[in-house]
Amino acid sequence: MKNRVCDLRKQKGLTQEQLGELIGVSRQTINAIEKEKFDPSLPTAFKMSKLFQLPIEDFFIFEDFS
Repeated sequence: MKNRVCDLRKQKGLTQEQLGELIGVSRQTINAIEKEKFDPSLPTAFKMSKLFQLPIEDFFIFEDFS
């Protein structure tokens, strides 16, 4: 799943570690999400949504494979 997490994080002036602390995950998890190697859990995505004040679909782009 493609995402805009890195861009949004930088716009807020946050490091990966700071974002991880704010939403309760590790810096490594944020790195993996940003590199699209890992899709976050639904609770993590909702926490990001609240932090960025955006709907989830504004920063996670689901590609339709049909």
